[in-house]
Amino acid sequence: MDALHNRINKEFQELQKNKKDASVQVRLVDGNIRHWKGRIKGPIDTCYQGGTFDVDIIIPEDYPFKPPKMKFDTKIWHPNISSQTGAICLDILKNEWTPALTIRTALISLQALMCEPVPDDPQDAVVAKQYMENINLFNQTAKHWVEEYANPERDFQKKIKELVDMGFSEAQAKDALLKSNEDVEKAITFLVGS
Repeated sequence: MDALHNRINKEFQELQKNKKDASVQVRLVDGNIRHWKGRIKGPIDTCYQGGTFDVDIIIPEDYPFKPPKMKFDTKIWHPNISSQTGAICLDILKNEWTPALTIRTALISLQALMCEPVPDDPQDAVVAKQYMENINLFNQTAKHWVEEYANPERDFQKKIKELVDMGFSEAQAKDALLKSNEDVEKAITFLVGS
């Protein structure tokens, strides 16, 4: 178990080093070294450009011999990612995983998948059908979803407004959201308790 903790901690520290410039970032969930949130920037020159996508990462006890469990928290219109659940169809997260790979590799592979969808092996058949039959409508829908769901600044502002509408000041709302990893329920608990 100690080797597992060391490996995960080392991977996490490596990702933190280049945090400012990186197209992929991670943070711990509630200080749990085996539960991360990844953040991927939408690749340039794709319909996902300008979006920021959050990915839930659970690291199993038999890591690195088994892949991390990943799913998109941010809704995304993509043939290989479920538009309903965020489940991902990517070979390295299943049978092509090897212990030489890392979570960073997996996140970069997700970003590459956003550049090159594989509609012949879909996770979401409806999206794959649209991709193959009407690429222009697919691109238009994907861009709309980026604007609607993958815009963290707008999302943060909505959360602030929700708390302000409950009677808290904007400064209190921002502070509580930052302390609670932008979780509105935790922010409310924090605000009511303080």
